[in-house]
Amino acid sequence: MLFEAHGISKFVVVCGYTDLRKGVDGLSQLVEGTYNTSPFEEGTLFLFYGRRGDRIKALL
Repeated sequence: MLFEAHGISKFVVVCGYTDLRKGVDGLSQLVEGTYNTSPFEEGTLFLFYGRRGDRIKALL
């Protein structure tokens, strides 16, 4: 799944519940709009989790 894990230098866990129906574009907009950071920053992994708490979506 994360075959490029050796290049990750920063982990960002997004607080709160995220609608996991969103795709890559929706999650990128959420990161840009809410956290004022670039989702395309090299070596950064963003982690989102849903309301049920048993699923995680990652944006690398």
